[in-house]
Amino acid sequence: MISTEISDMLMKNKRHFLIPASQVASLNADNSLAHAFLVLTKVRYSRIPVLDHESKFMGELSMPLITEQMLGLDDIDLQRLDGMTVGEVMDREIDTVQDPYDLEEILHLLVDNPFLPVVSQDQDFVGIITRREMMKSLNYLAHNFDKNLNLMDNRD
Repeated sequence: MISTEISDMLMKNKRHFLIPASQVASLNADNSLAHAFLVLTKVRYSRIPVLDHESKFMGELSMPLITEQMLGLDDIDLQRLDGMTVGEVMDREIDTVQDPYDLEEILHLLVDNPFLPVVSQDQDFVGIITRREMMKSLNYLAHNFDKNLNLMDNRD
């Protein structure tokens, strides 16, 4: 369990943890893999959230999932991507966190994930929490712990 003081310090930056859905590149499950390949190449992400037409989170698509579909035994067939959809090859087994989210759960899950999709109780895509943003908050904590600890000690 995270100590209350450390949790309080980290949660001061809570609004910076979440990158809202409106600012996150995503794909629709009905998009062709060719379109997805172009999007992932242009945004330079390794993984991207996949949503349905109602902005419900469905999974993630990665570049390796796309390239696996392009590779034949002897060549690369880009035309195969036109006939397949994101929904056919996306990864549906993705760690997500529900809004409002638990800091301890996020820290555990970010060890193995570069970002975590945040969803509502109804699976509406809210946004993502990135390892990068969390590391910035931990960096702040590490550099300001003594100052904040002294303020807490003086409360008594």
